[in-house]
Amino acid sequence: MKLHFGARTALVGLAAVAWGNSASAEVTRATDNSFVSRHEVVVKASPKEVWLALISPATWWTSEHTWSGSAKNLTLVPQAGGCFCETIPEVDEPGRFTLEGSVEHMRVVQAYPESALRMVGNLGPLQSEPVTGVLTIAISKVDKGTRIVWEYNVGGPMRYEVPVISKAVDGVMGAQLAALAKPLVVVPMAASTAAKPAAGPPAATPAPLAKPAAAPVVKPATTPAPKPAAATPAPATSPKPVSAPAAKPAASGPAPKAEPKPKPETKPAPKPAPKTPSVADAFGDLADKPPQ
Repeated sequence: MKLHFGARTALVGLAAVAWGNSASAEVTRATDNSFVSRHEVVVKASPKEVWLALISPATWWTSEHTWSGSAKNLTLVPQAGGCFCETIPEVDEPGRFTLEGSVEHMRVVQAYPESALRMVGNLGPLQSEPVTGVLTIAISKVDKGTRIVWEYNVGGPMRYEVPVISKAVDGVMGAQLAALAKPLVVVPMAASTAAKPAAGPPAATPAPLAKPAAAPVVKPATTPAPKPAAATPAPATSPKPVSAPAAKPAASGPAPKAEPKPKPETKPAPKPAPKTPSVADAFGDLADKPPQ
């Protein structure tokens, strides 16, 4: 990416012309060794259309800011670890022959389709410096279309003066976003300040309303409860004579024991008469069998 610092004023002017009243751009932060460039624009295209255009830098990146001199040599792989790279074509001419080369502008660390693209890398002359640059491009749906926020955050030791390099890089970033947004149709930004009401005499403050007097609270007359009549004491009665319990007769001696009942006599059962053995008893089942 070529960046001529002698022409940095022209670059800033180019970005301002491209933006006009359609976008906001500024260096939002700058220290001795860091700066942040931020740009914002709203386009009529859908988030999907913005995303598809964004990941095809060959169709919108300005050729003036390439190493090969042509944006058609740019490619971007929209996935983590993917390369935003540029091919340096080989030269095969009479008397001159070179091999093909390449440049890594940035490396993708986050690709969230239709929402965000974040890449890390040092663009242009920052490639020779031990700094870290993080480019975050956020896409969001709004009422008038799609908002694109383009923020390049650079930090680290560098040999350039921050006030100079930050203005130059900010101008180039604005030019790139303007080139991306142009075919997507930029939506003019609304006026930043709302119309103020016409000044007039201060309105008279109405007098406070008088509070109505509180009506006196009338307490109802209470009739004292009648005292209960004193109870008439019952006449004293002479106590009834308590009769003494009748005396039990003393025991004359030990009670007589009951005589045991006689047990009934049991007669011995008569013995059965002896049975005369039969042939079956003597020979068992052999008597039923015929002789052999």
